[in-house]
Amino acid sequence: MNIDYGEKIPNNVDLSGDKTLQRALEHWQPGFLDWWSEMGPEGSQGFDVYLRTAVSVHPSGWTHYDHVRMPEYRWGIFLNPAQADRTIGFGDHKGEPVWQDVPGEYRANLRRIIVTQGDTEPASVEQQRHLGLTCPSQYDLRNLFQVNVEEGRHLWAMVYLLHRHFGRDGREEAEALLQRRSGDADNARILGAFNEKTPDWLSFFMFTYFTDRDGKYQLCALTESAFDPLARTTRFMLMEEAHHMYVGESGVARIIQRTCEVMQEHKTDDPAALRRLGVVDLPTLQRYINFHYSVTLDLFGADVSSNAATFYSTGLKGRFEEGRIQDDHLLKEQTYPVLQVVQGKLITAQAPALNALNEKLRDDYIKDSLAGVMRWNKVIRRSGLEFRLSLPHKGFNRQIGALAGVKIFPNGQVVSAAQWNAQERDWLPTPEDRAHVQSLMGRVVEPGKFANWIAPPDKGINKQSVDFQYVRFN
Repeated sequence: MNIDYGEKIPNNVDLSGDKTLQRALEHWQPGFLDWWSEMGPEGSQGFDVYLRTAVSVHPSGWTHYDHVRMPEYRWGIFLNPAQADRTIGFGDHKGEPVWQDVPGEYRANLRRIIVTQGDTEPASVEQQRHLGLTCPSQYDLRNLFQVNVEEGRHLWAMVYLLHRHFGRDGREEAEALLQRRSGDADNARILGAFNEKTPDWLSFFMFTYFTDRDGKYQLCALTESAFDPLARTTRFMLMEEAHHMYVGESGVARIIQRTCEVMQEHKTDDPAALRRLGVVDLPTLQRYINFHYSVTLDLFGADVSSNAATFYSTGLKGRFEEGRIQDDHLLKEQTYPVLQVVQGKLITAQAPALNALNEKLRDDYIKDSLAGVMRWNKVIRRSGLEFRLSLPHKGFNRQIGALAGVKIFPNGQVVSAAQWNAQERDWLPTPEDRAHVQSLMGRVVEPGKFANWIAPPDKGINKQSVDFQYVRFN
């Protein structure tokens, strides 16, 4: 198989000059395309989609737009430019030059980090593969496909690191990334949230707001890594991740806007009446927030973790915006607050800061997530309505860490299993909620037209009009 490595696979890693890497990718790429054909967006192989393709790390290069047939999308490999004289900013190797190759003693842990990150990328494509069949507009369909191809590129980014730096082990891990399947009972994806179904567009918007935001924080922590190729790769990935979160936040805001319009027009806040009018009532939306937020909080891992301490001390994974934190960046003597349940009550205890790094990253994520919810509430406030959305307590519905399985209401109250069971339907999506949202999912593909349950965006993509033909159905 002959590949034009500058055209077919845009890159800034001298792919054309690395024969060993070429051979590895020549073997892997056909499997990737087979995976995309089998598990990528259903029924989309013949569409020409107005997509952004990264062709370089410069602003003029990573914002290149054109209509592209998705199986012919150019999944590239890019690292941010190297920073001269960069040194390690934390941990036991603080102040030493960053590594360009993998230190043998950290090989297994680095591979584990890269594989776990890489596994999330195809998983989200698999979770979302049916959504194009029920898109609320051509504009939204294009955004879905943009998210999908960029998740595919992020898979390429991690596979490049595996092939380039980990030899046979890396090649085997790269193959395994194409073999696992989201939700498969026998060969599931690594992280629980990436085995959940994404059955409707409300779930998709929640996923891209909450779960892709977890991706932002994990990537930010990896941009601090002493392994420079990983740090440079993830920093470039963050530019694309920002669009995914925008799709989620703006999608939910547009659903809220449309619901508020119907509430005003018909002068009702009755959920049953609003459902009959074909929109998502705000209490249902709150329950979806509760579910997706709590599932995502678990992605950060146990609040006290020896693995997190090891990754930090050895320089593999830092904190969010490590360089802006005013401390010694060693954390040997410091503590950090974590939650525990003692005699049926939540208390705050101090854990060694090194072991509580997952909790620190989770807290940074919570602050960021809350800001978006406040912006959603501005949409409701502008409509003159009193309802307000909120994030539940971080102990709500947790399945990992010290709070796993503890019954905690959204307000932070620890309750019995009987109390929880009596009110669970008030806090988490019910089968009736999901059935209603599913009933709204119809396919709207005429340019400029939108499903009844979602408002149009304020502007189109890349200065195009909202009624631009974003997808050409051939």
